[in-house]
Amino acid sequence: MTPENPGFAHAYATAILRRGREPMPPVDFTPDWGDAPRRGKYYPRASAFGLPAPPATGVDLDTALRGPGDADEPFTLPLLAGLLHHSYGLLGRRLGIQANTDLAALPSYAHANWHRGTASGGGLYPCSVYWVAGPGAGVTPGVYYYAHARHAMQRLLTGDVSARVNAAVDPPRPASQFLVIGVKYWQNAFKYNNFSYHAVSMDVGTLVQTWRLWAGAQGRQIRPVLWFDQAAVAELLGLAPDDEALFAVVPLTWAAPAGSPPAAAPPPAAGPAESAGQPATVRVRHHDQERSRTLLTFDTLRRINRSTAAAVDRPATGALAPAAAHPAPDGTRLPLPAAAPMTLPVEAALTARRSSFGRFLHRRPMAAEQLAALLRATAASTVPSEIDGPADRPLARIYAFVNHVAGVPAGGYAYDPQEHSLVAVTDGPPGAFLQRNYFLANYNLEQAAVVLVPTVRTHAVLDATGDRGYNLVNATVGAIAQSFYTAAAALRLGAGVALGFDSVSYVEELGLTENDEFPLLIMLAGDDRGQLGDYRYELR
Repeated sequence: MTPENPGFAHAYATAILRRGREPMPPVDFTPDWGDAPRRGKYYPRASAFGLPAPPATGVDLDTALRGPGDADEPFTLPLLAGLLHHSYGLLGRRLGIQANTDLAALPSYAHANWHRGTASGGGLYPCSVYWVAGPGAGVTPGVYYYAHARHAMQRLLTGDVSARVNAAVDPPRPASQFLVIGVKYWQNAFKYNNFSYHAVSMDVGTLVQTWRLWAGAQGRQIRPVLWFDQAAVAELLGLAPDDEALFAVVPLTWAAPAGSPPAAAPPPAAGPAESAGQPATVRVRHHDQERSRTLLTFDTLRRINRSTAAAVDRPATGALAPAAAHPAPDGTRLPLPAAAPMTLPVEAALTARRSSFGRFLHRRPMAAEQLAALLRATAASTVPSEIDGPADRPLARIYAFVNHVAGVPAGGYAYDPQEHSLVAVTDGPPGAFLQRNYFLANYNLEQAAVVLVPTVRTHAVLDATGDRGYNLVNATVGAIAQSFYTAAAALRLGAGVALGFDSVSYVEELGLTENDEFPLLIMLAGDDRGQLGDYRYELR
């Protein structure tokens, strides 16, 4: 794969911002739902073994959001099983009366809504999770694919290739165990075409944040590496880069079983063949079997994928400092009360997470303490990366359009996390503005108690880091969305996240025209009529 249009991420980001007024091609595209792909990869000839039952953390969400601090206890196979089960594993089946367009199909078993702890754009779950297991994992070293429907590992390659991954990734310290997050584009592009890169890069963030919450509750660190040699790792995994891209590699600290071989040594310098760009001979030979009979390609998707993948040069530590979120604006301040406690265990909050889809009911206002908890959780959500500097400030700022919150006048606000206060930006009930600028029919934004809007200075991030910074921007917003959903579940609030809105109108309404902030999604919360016609079956 050769670089195409270096800097194309700037043009793509602008097209995403303006798509509400200047639709992205293909304008008249209609998904072929009868020929849709699977929501996961299928390797028919790969052997598999079931993962152990996941342990319960017993740790509440407030503690999980604070993370492990400086602790980095080693992983074990049961802990890895729990991490995967509560993030991408199937947790149960749901069917409730709601306003989304797929409601009529859900009673059919073939179209059942099997819910997971992690949110996904369109519920399509395009992320692939691979485990590169080196010595000391308690399993045969090799490359494995997490088969989420079976909560099992499928072996794709036998043999220790951890040194190859170390060489391609150059993590802060060499590791013997890695999780690799890929995205199979067709799983999302069949529905969202060229827009899909925007959606799937957020999916990477929701997955990473779920891992951070679950692992943090166990005293473990999740620190993804985003700048690495994607082509080298894709070659090892047997992937065609235009079909499936690799977005993040997560080195894991691991506890080796007693009597196991020592961990892999740091990799030697690349040999002549590898230095010349020639592929190594050892690679995954298993191939995913596609369900769809017809696969389409989308030019803009291919261009943004190639542009970000080719940006392999790692920026300097601290490079993100000029792209940090602006300080809170001046204006009338409204101090917030202490955040409502979120005592639900983290795995219970992940299991309870769901989208409300039109079931908001404004008759019972949200408590200001609940709003404070949502704001605190979302503002603290980041995606740590290998280029973080010690004094870096967050990339995202959170705005709040308040409709129905007790003790908080209706209007638009910027959240100041340092002072834990709201700064007034607009006056008056925002419901009419919110609903007028929403494209879909699955939510009534006037009924939501509050609509939160994360913004990032996308062009500033790209200027500071190059095109691959686009992945960090969207992963950050995805992480914010996952924290929002999980916190709302712990607070027993209805919640929803949406991308179908006119971003330019939000820029104008919030006065962001001169300060380069991009509103990237909207997050709705409030009272929910979730018990009406609701069916749940939890898998154990």
